[in-house]
Amino acid sequence: MPTYKSYLCCLGGGQTHWILPRPGPEMKAAGILALIGCLATVTEPKIYTRCKLSKIFARAGLDNYQGFSLGNWICMAYYESHYNTTAETVLEDGSTDYGIFQINSYSWCRRTKLQEKSHCHVACSALLTDDLTDAIICAKKIVKETEGMNYWQGWKKHCEGRDMSEWKKGCEVS
Repeated sequence: MPTYKSYLCCLGGGQTHWILPRPGPEMKAAGILALIGCLATVTEPKIYTRCKLSKIFARAGLDNYQGFSLGNWICMAYYESHYNTTAETVLEDGSTDYGIFQINSYSWCRRTKLQEKSHCHVACSALLTDDLTDAIICAKKIVKETEGMNYWQGWKKHCEGRDMSEWKKGCEVS
């Protein structure tokens, strides 16, 4: 009679299930697949609406921060990440842009605990959550310590020098 081994698997939603693989050559493959399923984590992207983001940015003091209107921030976030908090872009130099503002790992956030060069003193993974606190603090630091919003190519190409009033229109923010 074949022997069954049980594999504990953690599935989404905090549920735990036991998987009983079939005996034979498939048992090893089933065990490996169960292990991969347990190790994989699913990150649900948070994609904000323009108006929700306008309210968050206004409460965070971004309107007229360093002379940039709220519309500039909303426009920049749209063209950098399409308001997606989990956006990641790997660049040719090996660095990665993270989160709603696409903040770069080379200088601004740390990918590893041992990485010393991080002007924002924040883990890059903290820029991928729907809590925008760390991302906003870092973006403010970038604007203050560099050449304003010129850091962001999306802003330079699509927002700079344009009428920004449409970006907050209908959003019930002042």
